[in-house]
Amino acid sequence: MSSIPTLTLNNGVTLPAIGYGVFQTPPDETITAVEAALRTGYRHIDTAAAYGNEREVGEAIRRSGVDRSEIFVETKVWISDYGYDATLHAFAKSAGKLGVETIDLLILHQALPSRFDLTIEAYRALETLLADGKVRAIGVSNFMPDHLERLAEATNVVPAVNQVEVHPYFRQPDVLAADAAAGILTQAWSPIGGITFYRDGEHSSTLKDTTIVGIAQAHDKSPAQVMLRWHLQEGRSAIPKSVTPHRIEENFDVFDFELTDTELAAIDALDTGVRGGPEPADVTLEAFGRDIPEA
Repeated sequence: MSSIPTLTLNNGVTLPAIGYGVFQTPPDETITAVEAALRTGYRHIDTAAAYGNEREVGEAIRRSGVDRSEIFVETKVWISDYGYDATLHAFAKSAGKLGVETIDLLILHQALPSRFDLTIEAYRALETLLADGKVRAIGVSNFMPDHLERLAEATNVVPAVNQVEVHPYFRQPDVLAADAAAGILTQAWSPIGGITFYRDGEHSSTLKDTTIVGIAQAHDKSPAQVMLRWHLQEGRSAIPKSVTPHRIEENFDVFDFELTDTELAAIDALDTGVRGGPEPADVTLEAFGRDIPEA
């Protein structure tokens, strides 16, 4: 659909700038939610082996009536499937559940710094899948600058994407800079700060932030729409998630207004440096390993 702005990855593949995410969406709600997103106009669906809903994403795509070639499908390999052969098999499991022959973007879900040897082997498997035409682009998720450096030393293909937590309360400027320097697209998960944050001792949310609310009122838009627009104008891919139909639509209605440089800078200035998700170093096989079922 020509109305959706696209971003061009470092290998020339394009993806819609706003995607639809299914993190924590129960399998029984996933089909309806993804169908609603595709009806709304989303053409980029982001899932993961660890979410346990790849099968339902695939079913929704088939039911939607939208041609497979129009939909950009992204999924992630879980740490339990790292290692060269295991990661090749992880592709087969994901493709089988999704019911697709080709995955548009396949990424490593975590850096797994405690066993980075396995991470490197996993990424080498992604390089093989890319060379064989099984995937159109490869990348990483939750990689910090030092992880990107270590990966670059041991592998040949620069990741197309690094999907990380980015929102007004946690910008990760060092990661944004490292991605930009390497030609890696930053993709924002939790782009509107869906995880609740504690600022100045208060229980508060980006959606109620006075700066963001003020900017939203000035544009007759919602706080969520302002935050998604902020990502778009700063050149990031953003993957909002919601199972509520009107929110799914609202999150997609962000292409008809423009934030000023002053407004963008005001949102940048809200960064607290407080991470909502797990510390990348804390994600170990011992703590987070889980069996990913066969297709």
